[in-house]
Amino acid sequence: MSVKENNKSIYSELTVGLLAFQGDFDAHQKAIESLGAATLEVRTDEDLAESTHLIIPGGESTTFLKLLEFHDLTETIRRHVGAGKPVLLTCAGVILFASEVINPAQESMGLLDVTVERNAYGSQVDSFTADLDIPCLGGEKFPGVFIRAPRIAKVGKSVEVLSEFDGNPVLVRQRNILGMTFHPELSGDTRIHEMFLKT
Repeated sequence: MSVKENNKSIYSELTVGLLAFQGDFDAHQKAIESLGAATLEVRTDEDLAESTHLIIPGGESTTFLKLLEFHDLTETIRRHVGAGKPVLLTCAGVILFASEVINPAQESMGLLDVTVERNAYGSQVDSFTADLDIPCLGGEKFPGVFIRAPRIAKVGKSVEVLSEFDGNPVLVRQRNILGMTFHPELSGDTRIHEMFLKT
């Protein structure tokens, strides 16, 4: 049996919802489907109800907030998290879920006990890739792609830091929420997505 067939036998019963209002959700979709799980673009309550997992991609966090309210998805996402279903957050998703957002301050959902500073690493032209040590993924470094990345300035007691860059957390986990300030979907490395599917 090939690796891909083996992965399909492991993950074929999963349906990963991709919040599909903006951002690079299609890159996440390709990574998840390469591991053998099904995906579903989430734009309604019904879409999320069919999802075993949820990915919130990068994008503009203030736009996400407005779209979630417009489509009545805010409380549905809260219920998804409260039910213990896994959620993966990239970049703007971490801002959206944070307990506090600074520089500038903005509204957030308060589901992840972190304080986040927006655009802390600069603008789009300051994007970069860094080799990250992520011990739970093994000894091989992970190529972290940072694009207008926020900085996790503070974490609560319930938050586990899985990786740091320049002394700041860049990959964190709080129960069923996995959040990162970089873009694993653009790395060509599916180890974080596979860790998420195993949650």
